[in-house]
Amino acid sequence: MVIHSLLAAALTMTSLPAADVRAKADCAKVKCLALTFDDGPSDHTATLLKVLRKEQAKATFFLVGKQVERRPAVARSEAAQGHAIGNHTYSHPSLPSKLDDDVIDEIKSTQALIQQATGRRPKMFRPPYGHTDERVLGLAGQQDLAQVLWSGTTLDWKLRDVKQIKAAVLRLAKRDGVILMHDTVPQTVQAMPEIIKELKKQGYRLVTVPALLRGKALTAGVTYP
Repeated sequence: MVIHSLLAAALTMTSLPAADVRAKADCAKVKCLALTFDDGPSDHTATLLKVLRKEQAKATFFLVGKQVERRPAVARSEAAQGHAIGNHTYSHPSLPSKLDDDVIDEIKSTQALIQQATGRRPKMFRPPYGHTDERVLGLAGQQDLAQVLWSGTTLDWKLRDVKQIKAAVLRLAKRDGVILMHDTVPQTVQAMPEIIKELKKQGYRLVTVPALLRGKALTAGVTYP
């Protein structure tokens, strides 16, 4: 029985997909880039997950609570495939105009929904539209969340064109960059196979936002990158 157990363990270790190895890239030694997707899960997210899995790439998803309610299985798949999950509020409002209690409700309800769907409680928060201030940051910090913005946005929601979205990502790509996209935009999902292949040619390792921190933990109430 011991031999069989050891053999099974060995087979399991040797059969791990390459994606699991690539996800542990040392970003101090290799050129890393984080692709992030807001506003899902959407009807297009499952297709995106297939692309990411095929290309052995990791991403970060900032989920809207309403969408998690509609598609908890998709959120579960994102976490199960090793992607990072963040909180993007329940109904996607501009938070600086909201009262403290409303901001907290938007965040806490989404935390609960994501935990229920994935078994994990996010440590990252991204304010809708990027609208934030010191008060919003402080309220997120009270919920044990770090605020994650971006180094470049594709404006894919406005472009709605595969070639233009691809060009935007390649223009914004830089070491330790955090690129904002939306898995609610079908053209973004359609563009991803070519985007990932080109980024790989340029030497990028596609990792989650936490992986960019080189082993350091996200700090609640702090803004990244």
